[in-house]
Amino acid sequence: MNDSLLVDRTDAVVTLTLNRPEAMNSFTVDLKEALRDTLAELEGDRSCRAIVLTGAGGAFCGGQDLREHASLLRSGATDLNTVQVHYNPIAQRLASMPKPVIAAVGGMAAGAGASLALLADFRIGGPRTSFLMAFANVGLAGDSGISWSLPRIVGHAKAVELLLLAKPVKAEEASRIGMLTELLDDDEKVLPAAQELAARLAAGPTVAYGAIKRELSIATAGTLSDALAAEAQAQAICGATADHSAAVNAFVNKQRPEFQGR
Repeated sequence: MNDSLLVDRTDAVVTLTLNRPEAMNSFTVDLKEALRDTLAELEGDRSCRAIVLTGAGGAFCGGQDLREHASLLRSGATDLNTVQVHYNPIAQRLASMPKPVIAAVGGMAAGAGASLALLADFRIGGPRTSFLMAFANVGLAGDSGISWSLPRIVGHAKAVELLLLAKPVKAEEASRIGMLTELLDDDEKVLPAAQELAARLAAGPTVAYGAIKRELSIATAGTLSDALAAEAQAQAICGATADHSAAVNAFVNKQRPEFQGR
């Protein structure tokens, strides 16, 4: 693993830190590849039961590193396939991760950084948190799932406004319109709060959490019949888990269940 992505494991919680603070943790090829490949590993890692995504220093992520991008353009590159090779796989992994993902959004989340934060299941921020759909400012359309996640969170009309006008959304408004799950009064509390929530979720029924996420994804894009079929499949899977059996026994015996994530 390279130094641009730090991976820290505390019990069943894995914290991924985008580590380019001198450049607002913007995405270079190295960082994109490290994040993409690490998420792929964590997806199948049963010892990881919750993920925290954060950025080093005073920002969450400034999006694409435009210095590197400009260098590619000067070289005559016309087929800039980073969306297909990097951003799409990262977005897909985050959205479909079969365990909870919490974004600790300290400072600015811009461009692809905002896109990826909005794919997390929970987003915790502080007074300096802000989001910027910066794509149009550099003559680009949205990517990294922003056209899917943003209207689902803020509605279609607001998504059009934020993407076309590319104006910053500060912490209080972000909280009001649902871009933040929780807004804290101190930036120093953001990462600890995200890790505390992750630890709580990591102690829960991991298989059920993954099934719930999949149900919601299918239901949002599908029909009632699609949703009912997904629910039936999910309950068949969850009903066969050791966690379900243990939780039912604990309830009958008036005990608190202890989930093992299987």
